[in-house]
Amino acid sequence: MKKTYKHLTEAERNLIVVMVNRNKSVQEIARELMRSPCTISRELKRNRGRNRYRAHLAQKRAVERHQTAHKHKRLKTYALQLEVESMLKKGWSPELIAGRIKKEAILPTISHEAIYQWIYSDADYLIGYLVRSHQTRWPKGKSKHSRRPFMPADRVSIDERPCYINERKQPGHWEADLLVGGGKSAVQVAVERKTRFTKLLKIPDKTAISSRTALFSVLSTLPKNILHSITYDNGSENVQHNVLNNSLGTSSFFCNPYHAWEKGTVENTNSLIRRSLPKRTNFDIISDADISKVESWLNNRPRKCLGFSTPSEVFNSHCCT
Repeated sequence: MKKTYKHLTEAERNLIVVMVNRNKSVQEIARELMRSPCTISRELKRNRGRNRYRAHLAQKRAVERHQTAHKHKRLKTYALQLEVESMLKKGWSPELIAGRIKKEAILPTISHEAIYQWIYSDADYLIGYLVRSHQTRWPKGKSKHSRRPFMPADRVSIDERPCYINERKQPGHWEADLLVGGGKSAVQVAVERKTRFTKLLKIPDKTAISSRTALFSVLSTLPKNILHSITYDNGSENVQHNVLNNSLGTSSFFCNPYHAWEKGTVENTNSLIRRSLPKRTNFDIISDADISKVESWLNNRPRKCLGFSTPSEVFNSHCCT
Protein backbone atom coordinates (compact mmCIF):
# COMPACT_ATOMS: atom_id res chain seq x y z
CA MET A 1 0.00 0.00 0.00
CA LYS A 2 1.34 3.41 -0.93
CA LYS A 3 2.17 5.53 2.08
CA THR A 4 0.45 8.92 2.07
CA TYR A 5 1.36 12.06 3.96
CA LYS A 6 -1.28 14.43 5.32
CA HIS A 7 -0.20 18.02 5.89
CA LEU A 8 -0.81 19.72 9.21
CA THR A 9 -4.12 21.54 9.38
CA GLU A 10 -4.74 25.02 10.73
CA ALA A 11 -6.54 23.50 13.73
CA GLU A 12 -3.50 21.36 14.52
CA ARG A 13 -1.27 24.40 14.29
CA ASN A 14 -3.48 26.21 16.80
CA LEU A 15 -3.12 23.24 19.16
CA ILE A 16 0.66 23.36 18.73
CA VAL A 17 0.58 27.01 19.89
CA VAL A 18 -1.35 26.05 23.02
CA MET A 19 0.98 23.18 23.87
CA VAL A 20 4.15 25.18 23.18
CA ASN A 21 2.88 27.87 25.54
CA ARG A 22 2.44 25.14 28.16
CA ASN A 23 6.09 24.15 27.65
CA LYS A 24 5.19 20.73 26.26
CA SER A 25 7.99 18.79 24.57
CA VAL A 26 8.05 17.85 20.89
CA GLN A 27 7.33 14.22 21.83
CA GLU A 28 4.32 15.22 23.96
CA ILE A 29 2.89 17.38 21.18
CA ALA A 30 3.41 14.58 18.66
CA ARG A 31 1.57 12.08 20.86
CA GLU A 32 -1.34 14.47 21.38
CA LEU A 33 -1.73 15.12 17.65
CA MET A 34 -0.85 11.52 16.69
CA ARG A 35 1.94 12.82 14.48
CA SER A 36 5.59 11.92 14.06
CA PRO A 37 7.96 13.88 16.34
CA CYS A 38 9.94 14.71 13.18
CA THR A 39 6.86 16.41 11.72
CA ILE A 40 6.40 18.57 14.83
CA SER A 41 10.10 19.39 15.07
CA ARG A 42 10.24 20.39 11.41
CA GLU A 43 7.10 22.52 11.79
CA LEU A 44 8.56 24.43 14.73
CA LYS A 45 11.93 24.97 13.05
CA ARG A 46 10.31 26.22 9.86
CA ASN A 47 7.87 28.59 11.45
CA ARG A 48 9.21 29.73 14.80
CA GLY A 49 9.72 33.47 14.40
CA ARG A 50 11.98 35.74 16.39
CA ASN A 51 9.75 35.47 19.43
CA ARG A 52 7.46 32.45 19.18
CA TYR A 53 5.55 30.03 16.98
CA ARG A 54 2.42 31.62 15.46
CA ALA A 55 -0.24 29.39 13.95
CA HIS A 56 -1.64 31.89 11.43
CA LEU A 57 1.79 32.71 10.04
CA ALA A 58 2.71 29.02 9.85
CA GLN A 59 -0.52 28.28 7.98
CA LYS A 60 0.10 31.16 5.57
CA ARG A 61 3.62 29.95 4.80
CA ALA A 62 2.41 26.38 4.30
CA VAL A 63 -0.21 27.52 1.77
CA GLU A 64 2.40 29.58 -0.08
CA ARG A 65 4.81 26.64 -0.22
CA HIS A 66 2.08 24.38 -1.57
CA GLN A 67 1.13 26.92 -4.26
CA THR A 68 4.71 27.37 -5.46
CA ALA A 69 5.91 23.78 -5.02
CA HIS A 70 5.33 22.82 -8.64
CA LYS A 71 6.41 26.12 -10.19
CA HIS A 72 10.17 25.67 -9.78
CA LYS A 73 12.11 25.39 -12.99
CA ARG A 74 13.78 22.03 -13.03
CA LEU A 75 16.60 21.96 -15.55
CA LYS A 76 16.62 25.19 -17.48
CA THR A 77 18.50 24.21 -20.64
CA TYR A 78 18.97 21.15 -22.82
CA ALA A 79 22.74 21.44 -22.33
CA LEU A 80 22.23 21.23 -18.56
CA GLN A 81 20.00 18.18 -18.97
CA LEU A 82 22.65 16.44 -21.07
CA GLU A 83 25.37 17.25 -18.53
CA VAL A 84 23.29 15.98 -15.61
CA GLU A 85 22.45 12.80 -17.51
CA SER A 86 26.12 12.23 -18.32
CA MET A 87 27.14 12.67 -14.67
CA LEU A 88 24.37 10.37 -13.43
CA LYS A 89 25.64 7.66 -15.76
CA LYS A 90 29.08 8.06 -14.19
CA GLY A 91 27.54 7.10 -10.85
CA TRP A 92 27.44 10.62 -9.38
CA SER A 93 24.64 11.50 -6.99
CA PRO A 94 22.39 14.55 -7.61
CA GLU A 95 24.07 16.31 -4.67
CA LEU A 96 27.52 15.78 -6.20
CA ILE A 97 26.27 16.92 -9.61
CA ALA A 98 24.74 20.12 -8.23
CA GLY A 99 27.87 20.92 -6.23
CA ARG A 100 30.22 20.25 -9.15
CA ILE A 101 28.19 22.37 -11.57
CA LYS A 102 28.24 25.23 -9.08
CA LYS A 103 32.00 24.83 -8.58
CA GLU A 104 32.76 24.84 -12.33
CA ALA A 105 30.48 27.88 -12.91
CA ILE A 106 29.99 27.08 -16.60
CA LEU A 107 26.37 25.95 -16.70
CA PRO A 108 23.45 27.46 -14.76
CA THR A 109 23.41 26.34 -11.14
CA ILE A 110 20.75 23.89 -10.05
CA SER A 111 19.81 22.33 -6.72
CA HIS A 112 19.98 18.60 -6.10
CA GLU A 113 16.25 18.70 -5.26
CA ALA A 114 15.57 20.08 -8.74
CA ILE A 115 17.57 17.23 -10.27
CA TYR A 116 15.48 14.68 -8.39
CA GLN A 117 12.27 16.46 -9.51
CA TRP A 118 13.42 16.44 -13.13
CA ILE A 119 14.29 12.75 -13.01
CA TYR A 120 11.01 11.66 -11.45
CA SER A 121 8.83 13.96 -13.57
CA ASP A 122 10.55 14.18 -16.97
CA ALA A 123 13.40 11.66 -17.11
CA ASP A 124 12.22 8.53 -15.32
CA TYR A 125 14.49 6.42 -17.53
CA LEU A 126 17.34 7.72 -15.31
CA ILE A 127 15.82 6.51 -12.03
CA GLY A 128 17.96 3.36 -12.21
CA TYR A 129 21.07 5.50 -11.82
CA LEU A 130 19.97 6.74 -8.39
CA VAL A 131 21.45 4.91 -5.44
CA ARG A 132 19.21 3.40 -2.77
CA SER A 133 20.62 2.58 0.64
CA HIS A 134 19.44 -0.58 2.38
CA GLN A 135 19.56 -1.45 6.06
CA THR A 136 20.19 -4.99 7.18
CA ARG A 137 19.47 -6.56 10.56
CA TRP A 138 21.35 -9.31 12.27
CA PRO A 139 19.02 -12.27 13.03
CA LYS A 140 17.54 -12.21 16.52
CA GLY A 141 19.18 -14.47 19.04
CA LYS A 142 22.50 -14.56 17.19
CA SER A 143 25.59 -12.58 18.00
CA LYS A 144 28.03 -11.22 15.45
CA HIS A 145 30.71 -11.20 18.13
CA SER A 146 30.36 -14.68 19.61
CA ARG A 147 33.89 -15.75 18.69
CA ARG A 148 37.09 -14.44 20.22
CA PRO A 149 38.57 -11.89 17.80
CA PHE A 150 41.86 -12.49 15.98
CA MET A 151 44.51 -9.96 16.98
CA PRO A 152 47.68 -9.40 14.88
CA ALA A 153 50.93 -9.40 16.84
CA ASP A 154 52.63 -6.11 17.73
CA ARG A 155 49.48 -4.16 16.97
CA VAL A 156 49.12 -0.55 18.12
CA SER A 157 45.53 0.38 18.93
CA ILE A 158 43.80 3.17 17.06
CA ASP A 159 43.19 4.67 20.50
CA GLU A 160 46.89 5.60 20.48
CA ARG A 161 46.76 7.21 17.06
CA PRO A 162 47.72 10.93 17.30
CA CYS A 163 44.93 13.51 17.16
CA TYR A 164 46.31 15.23 14.08
CA ILE A 165 45.79 12.00 12.14
CA ASN A 166 42.24 11.66 13.42
CA GLU A 167 41.53 15.25 12.40
CA ARG A 168 42.93 14.75 8.86
CA LYS A 169 45.28 17.71 9.21
CA GLN A 170 48.15 16.05 7.34
CA PRO A 171 48.09 14.00 4.11
CA GLY A 172 49.85 10.66 4.01
CA HIS A 173 47.77 8.66 6.46
CA TRP A 174 46.09 5.69 4.81
CA GLU A 175 43.43 3.13 5.61
CA ALA A 176 43.66 -0.38 4.13
CA ASP A 177 41.13 -3.13 3.64
CA LEU A 178 40.64 -6.32 1.65
CA LEU A 179 37.58 -6.53 -0.56
CA VAL A 180 36.54 -10.14 -1.00
CA GLY A 181 34.15 -11.72 -3.47
CA GLY A 182 32.90 -15.06 -4.65
CA GLY A 183 36.20 -16.40 -5.94
CA LYS A 184 39.68 -17.01 -4.61
CA SER A 185 40.95 -13.59 -5.64
CA ALA A 186 40.41 -10.32 -3.76
CA VAL A 187 41.00 -6.59 -4.22
CA GLN A 188 43.41 -4.73 -1.97
CA VAL A 189 42.09 -1.25 -1.16
CA ALA A 190 44.13 1.66 0.20
CA VAL A 191 42.60 5.11 0.77
CA GLU A 192 44.39 8.29 1.85
CA ARG A 193 42.36 9.80 4.70
CA LYS A 194 42.68 13.53 3.95
CA THR A 195 42.23 13.48 0.15
CA ARG A 196 40.21 10.22 -0.26
CA PHE A 197 42.65 9.24 -3.02
CA THR A 198 42.31 5.49 -3.63
CA LYS A 199 44.60 2.74 -4.89
CA LEU A 200 43.21 -0.66 -5.92
CA LEU A 201 45.02 -3.83 -6.88
CA LYS A 202 43.68 -7.30 -7.59
CA ILE A 203 45.51 -10.03 -5.69
CA PRO A 204 45.44 -13.80 -6.33
CA ASP A 205 44.36 -14.81 -2.82
CA LYS A 206 43.55 -13.49 0.64
CA THR A 207 46.87 -14.30 2.32
CA ALA A 208 48.99 -11.89 4.32
CA ILE A 209 51.85 -12.16 1.81
CA SER A 210 49.61 -11.15 -1.10
CA SER A 211 48.08 -8.29 0.87
CA ARG A 212 51.44 -6.91 2.00
CA THR A 213 52.93 -7.26 -1.49
CA ALA A 214 49.99 -5.42 -3.04
CA LEU A 215 50.18 -2.54 -0.56
CA PHE A 216 53.90 -2.20 -1.17
CA SER A 217 53.30 -2.21 -4.92
CA VAL A 218 50.72 0.59 -4.89
CA LEU A 219 52.28 2.76 -2.16
CA SER A 220 56.03 2.47 -2.74
CA THR A 221 55.88 4.58 -5.91
CA LEU A 222 54.36 7.56 -4.08
CA PRO A 223 56.35 10.51 -2.66
CA LYS A 224 57.62 10.02 0.89
CA ASN A 225 55.66 13.04 2.15
CA ILE A 226 52.47 11.11 1.31
CA LEU A 227 53.42 8.01 3.34
CA HIS A 228 53.19 8.21 7.14
CA SER A 229 50.77 5.65 8.57
CA ILE A 230 48.32 2.88 7.66
CA THR A 231 45.26 1.90 9.70
CA TYR A 232 43.94 -1.67 9.46
CA ASP A 233 41.28 -3.91 10.92
CA ASN A 234 42.30 -7.08 12.77
CA GLY A 235 42.12 -9.47 9.81
CA SER A 236 44.76 -12.16 9.48
CA GLU A 237 45.79 -10.69 6.12
CA ASN A 238 47.38 -7.80 8.04
CA VAL A 239 49.84 -9.78 10.17
CA GLN A 240 52.81 -8.63 8.08
CA HIS A 241 52.17 -4.95 8.79
CA ASN A 242 55.58 -4.46 10.42
CA VAL A 243 57.35 -5.90 7.38
CA LEU A 244 55.53 -3.30 5.29
CA ASN A 245 56.38 -0.56 7.79
CA ASN A 246 60.08 -1.39 7.51
CA SER A 247 59.86 -1.20 3.70
CA LEU A 248 57.86 2.02 3.47
CA GLY A 249 58.92 3.85 6.63
CA THR A 250 55.33 3.96 7.88
CA SER A 251 53.66 3.19 11.20
CA SER A 252 50.52 1.11 11.65
CA PHE A 253 47.40 1.31 13.78
CA PHE A 254 44.57 -1.17 14.30
CA CYS A 255 40.87 -0.69 14.92
CA ASN A 256 39.33 -2.14 18.02
CA PRO A 257 37.74 -5.57 17.46
CA TYR A 258 34.41 -5.35 15.62
CA HIS A 259 34.81 -1.59 15.17
CA ALA A 260 35.23 -1.41 11.39
CA TRP A 261 33.61 2.03 11.46
CA GLU A 262 36.82 3.34 13.04
CA LYS A 263 38.35 3.16 9.56
CA GLY A 264 35.30 4.76 8.02
CA THR A 265 37.12 6.29 5.05
CA VAL A 266 37.95 2.95 3.49
CA GLU A 267 34.61 1.44 4.53
CA ASN A 268 32.79 4.25 2.72
CA THR A 269 35.04 3.73 -0.30
CA ASN A 270 34.19 0.03 -0.27
CA SER A 271 30.50 0.89 -0.53
CA LEU A 272 31.26 2.99 -3.62
CA ILE A 273 33.32 0.17 -5.14
CA ARG A 274 30.41 -2.20 -4.59
CA ARG A 275 28.36 -0.18 -7.06
CA SER A 276 30.61 -1.54 -9.80
CA LEU A 277 31.67 -4.77 -8.11
CA PRO A 278 28.70 -6.02 -6.04
CA LYS A 279 29.04 -8.49 -3.20
CA ARG A 280 29.82 -12.05 -4.28
CA THR A 281 31.46 -10.77 -7.48
CA ASN A 282 33.93 -13.40 -8.65
CA PHE A 283 37.17 -11.41 -8.85
CA ASP A 284 38.84 -14.37 -10.57
CA ILE A 285 37.11 -13.33 -13.81
CA ILE A 286 37.48 -9.56 -13.31
CA SER A 287 40.43 -8.14 -15.25
CA ASP A 288 43.07 -5.76 -13.93
CA ALA A 289 41.80 -3.25 -16.51
CA ASP A 290 38.33 -3.40 -14.95
CA ILE A 291 39.82 -2.73 -11.50
CA SER A 292 41.76 0.22 -12.92
CA LYS A 293 38.55 1.68 -14.34
CA VAL A 294 36.92 1.56 -10.91
CA GLU A 295 39.98 3.22 -9.36
CA SER A 296 39.89 5.97 -11.98
CA TRP A 297 36.18 6.52 -11.40
CA LEU A 298 36.71 6.86 -7.65
CA ASN A 299 39.58 9.31 -7.98
CA ASN A 300 37.87 11.50 -10.57
CA ARG A 301 34.51 11.63 -8.82
CA PRO A 302 33.97 14.92 -6.94
CA ARG A 303 33.38 14.71 -3.20
CA LYS A 304 31.28 17.05 -1.10
CA CYS A 305 33.81 16.75 1.76
CA LEU A 306 36.50 18.07 -0.62
CA GLY A 307 34.49 21.10 -1.67
CA PHE A 308 33.36 19.19 -4.77
CA SER A 309 36.93 18.76 -5.97
CA THR A 310 38.04 15.27 -6.93
CA PRO A 311 40.43 13.10 -4.86
CA SER A 312 42.95 13.24 -7.73
CA GLU A 313 42.89 17.04 -7.78
CA VAL A 314 43.44 17.36 -4.04
CA PHE A 315 45.98 14.53 -3.81
CA ASN A 316 48.09 15.89 -6.68
CA SER A 317 48.11 19.34 -5.08
CA HIS A 318 49.71 17.83 -1.96
CA CYS A 319 52.19 15.76 -3.96
CA CYS A 320 53.46 18.91 -5.64
CA THR A 321 54.08 20.78 -2.38
